[in-house]
Amino acid sequence: MTSAEARERIAELRAQVARHDELYYRRAKPEVTDQDYDRLKRRLSDLEAMFPQFRTADSPTGRVGDDRLEGFVVYRHRQAMQSLDNTYSEEELRAFHQRLVKLFGREDLAYVVEPKIDGIAVSLTYERGVLVRAATRGSGFEGDDITANAKTIRTLPPELKRPKGKGPGGRAVLPDVIEIRGEIYMTLAEFERINREREEAGEGQFANPRNLTAGTIKQLDTREVARRKLEIVLYGVGFCEPAAAETQSGLHGLLRAWGLPTVERYWTARGIEETWAAVRELDQLRHSFAYGTDGAVVKLDSFAQQREAGSTSKAPRWAIAYKFAAERVETRLNAIAVQVGRTGVLTPVAELEPVVLAGTTVSRATLHNKDEIARKDIRVGDYVQVEKAGEVIPAVVGVNTERRAKDAVPYVFPAKCPVCGTRVVQVEGEVALRCPNTDCPAQVRRRVQHFASKGGVDIDGLGEAMIDTLAEKGWIRSIADVYRLQRDDLLTLGKSVEKSTDNLLAAIAASKRAELWRFINGLGITHVGVAAAKDLALRFGSLEALAAARREELLSIEGIGDIMADAIIAHFNEPRNRALVSELLRLGVDPTAPARPAGGATPLAGKVFVLTGTLPRLTREEATAMIETAGGKVSGSVSRKTSYVLAGEEAGSKLEKARSLGVPVIDEAEFRRMLRG
Repeated sequence: MTSAEARERIAELRAQVARHDELYYRRAKPEVTDQDYDRLKRRLSDLEAMFPQFRTADSPTGRVGDDRLEGFVVYRHRQAMQSLDNTYSEEELRAFHQRLVKLFGREDLAYVVEPKIDGIAVSLTYERGVLVRAATRGSGFEGDDITANAKTIRTLPPELKRPKGKGPGGRAVLPDVIEIRGEIYMTLAEFERINREREEAGEGQFANPRNLTAGTIKQLDTREVARRKLEIVLYGVGFCEPAAAETQSGLHGLLRAWGLPTVERYWTARGIEETWAAVRELDQLRHSFAYGTDGAVVKLDSFAQQREAGSTSKAPRWAIAYKFAAERVETRLNAIAVQVGRTGVLTPVAELEPVVLAGTTVSRATLHNKDEIARKDIRVGDYVQVEKAGEVIPAVVGVNTERRAKDAVPYVFPAKCPVCGTRVVQVEGEVALRCPNTDCPAQVRRRVQHFASKGGVDIDGLGEAMIDTLAEKGWIRSIADVYRLQRDDLLTLGKSVEKSTDNLLAAIAASKRAELWRFINGLGITHVGVAAAKDLALRFGSLEALAAARREELLSIEGIGDIMADAIIAHFNEPRNRALVSELLRLGVDPTAPARPAGGATPLAGKVFVLTGTLPRLTREEATAMIETAGGKVSGSVSRKTSYVLAGEEAGSKLEKARSLGVPVIDEAEFRRMLRG
């Protein structure tokens, strides 16, 4: 490569990296995988090393990605927040060790190996034990102040516990000022919950928990942030006065003593063989964690050695991230199906030649949207690469163009709804295309399916297949038609259907008295999920009152912000939606208002429960209802704020987590005694 060619290629690579940095750090919408991005940046770094005359101070290889956004106050870190050099190679991990061996003159260096959690880097400042600030990494020198949003994280204590005694060398255990570094993340269970709600709403799914976390923590409305249950883990230290620990392993002990959430597992190791064994063990265990883990972070244990090893302008020389390569398989794309959700969003889905990926057989994968198909030039008949995005959702991430058939043609996204033929539209500011016809059979079917689902009025026997059959017969054109179904009609659907028909009609009749929150959630109001539906039911007590609610009344409810309040108002401003409420009431729907304990007694007020395993006499839904009726709350994950874990047979990792945190574990008998007071 000539000098002129190198200069041109370096400029081209810098532009590409800058674009991907903007997409990843600021917009939380990356277009390439982490591994592809790292390869791109490595090529740039190698070229700059070969042609140092073209290296500049503003090259992305010498600085961390900048996540600062307008609308946030900028805060300058007392000590810079750096990134980490990373590798996918055992050989490079061993080379990292050898560089330190050369510096310190010994092979048995002590390391700490920690899981690399796929989230958003954060720095917390505690002054005299009180949380005063939370900030993103930003440019490394200054980041966005996200204190208000961080305080919505239930496991983050506003004040540190004050352990008795003294630290190493007689120092105070609780520093006057300390910057504690860590990661804000979202559990896989919460990510799946949010995506389920979006799927039911006919909205596009988020690609992975990291992107959703990044978008959530930068919301300007803290109430919207609180709706998405973020978590935090702390594992590092920046500025600290006076010093509180001498080793990384000792810091972990201090963080726990202060009452902070820390990594659930870390390894201490001596020498590279023990360290590599720890990395491999983590790789085997990480799939059992409640969050996404994309690698292992290897750090020198001694803070004194860390200081001696020093840092580059971007990353410490005493630590490295070994990233686990995402499992990727190649298979044939047989077709692209376009689904229409209950809000009219058109979602493309890849229909694949079945292939095993991460232990499961995959035959369908997300294609996200029209723009993604065009950008990747995905064509029917192509051999495509499939990964599990965030280890959750199978996604098409690339195309093997070398295996492309000569007659393969670019995919043309439908200009009309594939179900009703209405010309699709694109709302300004949205990527998705929508069918604007609210009477579109696909939208009607999915609205009825959502209404009758477990999270709705829970009509057993009225699943997707039955709804499709009823819609094809013309018997269901709206939610209200569920309550107009006739026994004589249903009996014509096949032989020996009398029992199933009577069971379905009984379930429909019983649903008329379903809990109010089920009707609210079943109506499919944008942004309103189960938790919000329960809050609305408790506040308004009837569908009519909710339909007439004023904006200020909605905003007075904890957890309901501007976006959700506006969505509720807009929903009931639609004449057809208000007419549906009236129609349901005329058909005999009489929702059960939230039960309140006799005499106002709330024996579980303020208590947070986590359910795990199978209870002897109660379903999970029944136990949840009993807890909420008695004033308690149910959480999906165990933390130090959990009051009790209600455990049955075959309890899983939540039980182990409770024991490790010292959270009381009770059985159903003890739970019933608590309810009696």
